[in-house]
Amino acid sequence: MFVTPPSLNIEYGSWTSMEAIRDDLIRRHVAYAAERSPFYRRLFAEHGIAPRDVRTAADLAMLPFTRKEDLAAHGPEFLCVERSKVVDLCLTSGTTSKPVVLMQTAADLDRLGYNEEISFRATGLTENDTVLNAAAMDRCFMAGLAYFLGLVRLGATVIRAGSSSVPVVAELVRNYAPTAIVGVPTLLLAIAERLRQDGFDPARSGVKRLVCIGEPLRLSDFTIAPLGKRLQDIWQARLYSTYASTELATAFCDCDAGQGGHAHPDLVHVEILDEEGKPVPPGQPGEVVVTPLQVEGMPLVRYRTGDIAALHDDPCPCGRNSPRLGPILGRKSQVLKYKGTTVYPPAIFSVLQEMRGVRGYYIEVTDRFQLSDNIKVVVGVEGDELTPRMVAEKIASSVRVKPEVVFDTPDNVANKVAQPGKRKPVTFFDLREGSSD
Repeated sequence: MFVTPPSLNIEYGSWTSMEAIRDDLIRRHVAYAAERSPFYRRLFAEHGIAPRDVRTAADLAMLPFTRKEDLAAHGPEFLCVERSKVVDLCLTSGTTSKPVVLMQTAADLDRLGYNEEISFRATGLTENDTVLNAAAMDRCFMAGLAYFLGLVRLGATVIRAGSSSVPVVAELVRNYAPTAIVGVPTLLLAIAERLRQDGFDPARSGVKRLVCIGEPLRLSDFTIAPLGKRLQDIWQARLYSTYASTELATAFCDCDAGQGGHAHPDLVHVEILDEEGKPVPPGQPGEVVVTPLQVEGMPLVRYRTGDIAALHDDPCPCGRNSPRLGPILGRKSQVLKYKGTTVYPPAIFSVLQEMRGVRGYYIEVTDRFQLSDNIKVVVGVEGDELTPRMVAEKIASSVRVKPEVVFDTPDNVANKVAQPGKRKPVTFFDLREGSSD
């Protein structure tokens, strides 16, 4: 189903030309899902929807949402091809719920590689680079596979390191001199610290670019977050953020301008919606709802990610005119309420990342109080410069929420957040009644 465009420069075209490409693909996508997917055939019939009525992106509003619960409960009904055409099974990370399976065809893998190729090109990577892929390659995760496919299409040399062993990855950096690394920011920090312990300066490694996944590096105004600053300081490399999920089979990657992840109009349509499911103005945060285009195996329509971010439609300084997804502020299900104030966990984490002596953290939240969550922040601390009260007051001064702060050893915190079978660190534990996290 996927056909590689003849040019990689679609996003430099006019907004009108991108709209035409996108709307044509949306029409094809909805018609294909309605014809081939038992789930969508039934869903559209139940809602009295004729796929032919969807002519433009605006018409998607008449269609119901798809949720992760739908995939978990009806997974096989999303499959639009014969089982013999499936060449790959991907599992979601299971960070916030039970993993679900996504089945991909050879065309889907081609699409996946194309997405990553154009994303890597936006960061300035070329066939002359040697890229260490420190994303998860095992347990049926999509990330490591997608980056590998994209780098191969780009023509770069790939070091398939994976993410399971910091000492092994550090040794690969020393021995094979990559010019760029792809991985989770906290893992890249751990690698750098291991190199320093071995008497090797990460800043002299030859690494010029860090393409970071799974954790936000920028704040809502696109300034570098504390975690990003630490990475810049220790590696002396340029940073690029990406946002993706297995269900989307699409990544939104920074360019050199660092003004958000570009949404490729031939691969994805993004809606940003408020609590009532209505569109919000450009630049305003809301829930990210995505329709991935040109997917053959298990296409999705209006998938609710549960993530909160803003979409920016002004031209990017890099010359691309495609919309850009801003930094993820948090997950809708993880919003914290404290005495009339709402805050997302990443805002608290950003404060902790700035504090010397902090070596890991996580949040536990309960709903012991009627109008306010009980928020406990567990912090791994080295040295005796900090006290729980100091940390709590620092958080309160930045985000207007003063949680309970408890200290623990860095090892205990690391063991808590490194959950077996999880691709990313688990730093939020929702113990509120009715929570599925």
